Amino acid sequence: MKNQAYETESEDEEPDFKPLTAQEAQAWRRRHPPLSVWRVVIGQVLVGAVVVVLAWLLSGKPSVAWSAGYGALSVVLPATLFARAVARHSADAGAAMVRIFVWELAKLVLTVAMLAAAPRLVKDLNWLALLAGMVVTMKTYWVALKLWPGVRKTD
Repeated sequence: MKNQAYETESEDEEPDFKPLTAQEAQAWRRRHPPLSVWRVVIGQVLVGAVVVVLAWLLSGKPSVAWSAGYGALSVVLPATLFARAVARHSADAGAAMVRIFVWELAKLVLTVAMLAAAPRLVKDLNWLALLAGMVVTMKTYWVALKLWPGVRKTD
């Protein structure tokens, strides 16, 4: 009985979706420019540099700053690789989707490999600083989305 009432209500409602005209679509694109992946990567580099400086100032130890920097690098380097690969345009949507998944996997594998190599590459590694550098740099994605005009606004 509930399903029948729900179906009757659904049929009576008008659809919420209305296709945009060409002019409306063009105006929407002007109000909502695409977010460049390179801006996000540059933001990560800048945030990573700030984390390194703060780690050095707060601890007074170069090894803590190197650890934080390596943590930031383990986010920035794979993100750069991913951005370079995904930024190429493709006419085939299916191929573009496969490319995103493949390069996301490559990004994850590179990040894990860098973290596994950290004890051998960073002298007097401080795991807490490495993790802090990594997490703060990774959160740049959310800051970029928050600051990007039009993300939270609806028309």
